[in-house]
Amino acid sequence: MQKLLLLGDEAIAQGAIDSGLSGIYAYPGTPSTEITEYVIRNKEAREKKIRASWSANEKTAMEAALGMSYAGKRAMVCMKHVGLNVAADAFLNSAITGANGGLIVVSADDPSMHSSQNEQDSRFYGQFAMIPVLEPSNQQEAYDMVRYGFEISEKYGTPVMMRITTRLAHSRSGIIRKEGVGQNSLKLPEDLTQYILLPSLARKRYQLLLENQGVFKKESGNSGYNRFFDGEDKKRGIITTGIAYNYLMENFPEGSLKNPVLKITQYPLPEKMVRKVYEACDEILVIEEGYPLVEDMLKGFLNTGKPVHGRMDGTLPRTGELTPDIVEKAVKEGPDDEQKVSDLVQVRPPKLCKGCSHMDSFRALNAALEEYSKGRVFSDIGCYTLSAMKPLESINSCVDMGASVTMAVGAADAGLVPAVAAIGDSTFTHSGMTGLLDAVISDSPITVLILDNSTTAMTGGQPSAALGKLEDICKGIGVKEEHIHVINPIPKEHDKNVKIIREELEHPGISVVIPRRECIQTLAKRMKAKRKVRQEKQS
Repeated sequence: MQKLLLLGDEAIAQGAIDSGLSGIYAYPGTPSTEITEYVIRNKEAREKKIRASWSANEKTAMEAALGMSYAGKRAMVCMKHVGLNVAADAFLNSAITGANGGLIVVSADDPSMHSSQNEQDSRFYGQFAMIPVLEPSNQQEAYDMVRYGFEISEKYGTPVMMRITTRLAHSRSGIIRKEGVGQNSLKLPEDLTQYILLPSLARKRYQLLLENQGVFKKESGNSGYNRFFDGEDKKRGIITTGIAYNYLMENFPEGSLKNPVLKITQYPLPEKMVRKVYEACDEILVIEEGYPLVEDMLKGFLNTGKPVHGRMDGTLPRTGELTPDIVEKAVKEGPDDEQKVSDLVQVRPPKLCKGCSHMDSFRALNAALEEYSKGRVFSDIGCYTLSAMKPLESINSCVDMGASVTMAVGAADAGLVPAVAAIGDSTFTHSGMTGLLDAVISDSPITVLILDNSTTAMTGGQPSAALGKLEDICKGIGVKEEHIHVINPIPKEHDKNVKIIREELEHPGISVVIPRRECIQTLAKRMKAKRKVRQEKQS
């Protein structure tokens, strides 16, 4: 079969295309974005008429995928770990409705917070939902596990989670493709009440989910993805999960590791295999990327006095992603020489692109707020979050998608008037519209800046659901037209923009200012594409 060199994200996407995928839904978020982008760009996916689209947010993506599964087709929904919080209502309830067509939920975690607000571990959501969880250790497993995930999803009528981390998502390796399978035919559930979670029906579905826990555990123990490797040195046994297995093996060329090793890439935890290594060894070292989920569980059901080491006791660091060096230190009980980065090496902080429209927007906002005390600007998730740094130092919060508007409402309720919310166009349609409705209902004395750069810039320039719709959305929600302003954030309009913002800050109710100028990066790409078309026509 064909061999391809792919990112982990791309391996998942190709695995889905080759496994009868009918639809993939997502909201862009690093490190998951490239999965959906790959399917959108893929010629074969277009020929197969696979539905590949960006959704308004992760909740709507999850619900659309659940609807496709309801109709008997195979569906995938992709998001980063914090996006799973947004999708949690639909995700957790999908474990009770179950799946008809195969349904895989890919959640990409970001240990060390390379581009995230926290180090959340999605395995806990899988455990909470009580569904099978797959955690590939390399790109080939990621590719193979997609087909396996669809198969067990349909076999047991359950959603399946696939949990990956940044290094797997964004590193490349060769994968061998399997022969593709066709898409499922349209087929509704045999029980048309399956997806109706009225209490009387939901209780029956929940009981079925509980009854399935035994078969999920059996599947986990027998699938072949969890593997035990025996070793002669029984002083310490090693239990490792997902990509952490690769970090371990990088330190030990083939055959040089003498300790027993249990590699876990499928959950629920294979208890028989865990007991096997635990009973054979004097102590256990748990190496897992993310939170100490396995370590904590071991101490719960194997508490017979043997030491269990890992993140919880400091053998491995409690925060940040693992590396081969960190794993080596834990396994070999510390290298003699600890290498330190030279003080000459300085971290370069991220900054807004040269020519970014957000620079002029925040300069105008800073000027308009000069007569007020500091600490009034609530911001959100996007490129513009960098306005917290020098030279702008404009914003005072960044908590989660959409929180800028609702935090401004709460602060105004507390007496901080005026309060300002700064939110991007894509983030606004993701999670800001409902907050604006709250502000309209109470006519909160806040000014909302919807920073419209006509794209989802932070994740690479995906289409914005807000494109050409912002004013109508604000009017429809109930903002009065005379308090909706579109401004052009460029230097020569600075004084005019400051005047407009200042006037709305003085307004004792809700107002919206929309600084609108296309992202400098997407503009450059668009102009380059135009030049290419023009040159092709001339030739």
